[in-house]
Amino acid sequence: MNLSLATRIFLGYAVVLATFGAVSLFSVGEMHRNQQEIRLVSQGYLHLSQDTSAIESFHKNQEHDTARLLGEKNVETRRFLIKLARQYFPPQMADRVASAKERAHAALAFAPESESAFLRDLEQRFADLAVRYKQYEQMSDSVFTRLERAEPDWNAAADEMAELKQLESSIGRDIRVLHQSIEARIRERVEGAERRERRTGITIIALSVLAIGVGLLVTALSARALRPVRTLIEGVSRIGKGDYSAQLGVQGQDEIAVLAREFDQMARSLREREAQLAEKQQALVRAEKLAAVGRLSAQVAHEVRNPLSSIGLNAELLEEGLARARFDDPADQAEAIDILHAITREVDRLAEITEEYLRMARLPAPHLTAGDLNEVIARVLDFSQAELDRANVKVERRLDEALPRALIDDGQVRQVFLNLIRNAREAMPEGGTLTVESRALPDAVEVVFRDTGRGMTPEVQQRIFEPFFTTKQSGTGLGLAVARQILQAHGGELSCESTPSVGTTFRIVLPRAAEAAKPAA
Repeated sequence: MNLSLATRIFLGYAVVLATFGAVSLFSVGEMHRNQQEIRLVSQGYLHLSQDTSAIESFHKNQEHDTARLLGEKNVETRRFLIKLARQYFPPQMADRVASAKERAHAALAFAPESESAFLRDLEQRFADLAVRYKQYEQMSDSVFTRLERAEPDWNAAADEMAELKQLESSIGRDIRVLHQSIEARIRERVEGAERRERRTGITIIALSVLAIGVGLLVTALSARALRPVRTLIEGVSRIGKGDYSAQLGVQGQDEIAVLAREFDQMARSLREREAQLAEKQQALVRAEKLAAVGRLSAQVAHEVRNPLSSIGLNAELLEEGLARARFDDPADQAEAIDILHAITREVDRLAEITEEYLRMARLPAPHLTAGDLNEVIARVLDFSQAELDRANVKVERRLDEALPRALIDDGQVRQVFLNLIRNAREAMPEGGTLTVESRALPDAVEVVFRDTGRGMTPEVQQRIFEPFFTTKQSGTGLGLAVARQILQAHGGELSCESTPSVGTTFRIVLPRAAEAAKPAA
């Protein structure tokens, strides 16, 4: 059959177009499958593996702390470990197991049908793990109750602890087996993807040979189409090295762009998770540090207070003796009495410092009731007005008259306000303006104390809430630390913003009281 050149060219281009169409359809189909596979691994199995690894590490930590109890002879340390095991470990473990179970259930929405049975099995195994951990909590509570005593029955405790350790080991084995099964599934899916990738490559090469006549066009189009791949590879490499800050920013709606956006989302999720973990770790370290400082402060204050009382009493007796004594020169008597007054003042100052230490160490849990913060502010300002007037400090009140009630312990919040007012007054030795504001937030109430004092450097501002840190010659460094501790116990927060030579602003945020707690108008 003789075909015209135009027909042959047409047929040639038709064959080439058909070949490229087949290649394109095949590539899109395989890319879609790979995209589903990557989503299943990255959003499903990898997160499940990380959750299971975290559960395993958490369980090992709990096993370690539980094992310490039998060897710990100090009852206070033992009770502290038991309190930690009761209050910290159970809710954390329950949250982690529940999160993993929910993640396994969520993965069913985008997993292929072939993976549904495995994911349902994982969901059930996490549910079984939660049940077993409840059993462990009940058994451990019996052991903890026995070991909390000052003189426990060590033999009975050892027997119960042995049973508890057996259950711990059994749970640990289940967690390890669960983790290993997830890791094996990840390897299986990755290896399957690699095999499909090899088959896809061979097929694409075979089909591409048929269209070699338009190789330059294919090269140009391929280079243009695959240009974002290098960006994707570089971004994935950065993520693999732990750099989650960079974003690929690949635009478009094709599979590569979607894949790049999925990686961007994964990087953001990992970055947010790392930030949350770091924040929680810092909060835990601050709490442990403050608790240790409180115990040490209480011990030091107890040891110092009795000698101080003795010194003060003897100084008073000596002053009475000097008042009755006869001196040849009255000036000598006056000088001796002045010296005793100086001693008494210093003793009183040291006694006040020890009392601050004891207040920090024995800070009671707040008794929260629905209270009017504007009323507390008004009472505190009225109480401090005389001192502020002597310091030439002007007070501006900007209080929201419709301020909702907040959950507060009136006495403790009053202590915080007095401390902030005193700090503001001392920050303005030459006078200035103290502005006190109150306003409603969506779910909270905010109170602001703003002064026009000397301000603080960034270095000082970073350490302002640390116990015993102070820039004052006569300060104890406990006021702001105790204030933040009080507000955190209220479920609120205390923050600071300061600019040198401009002033300092302290912001207090407290949770609102329930609507039912408000009085009827």
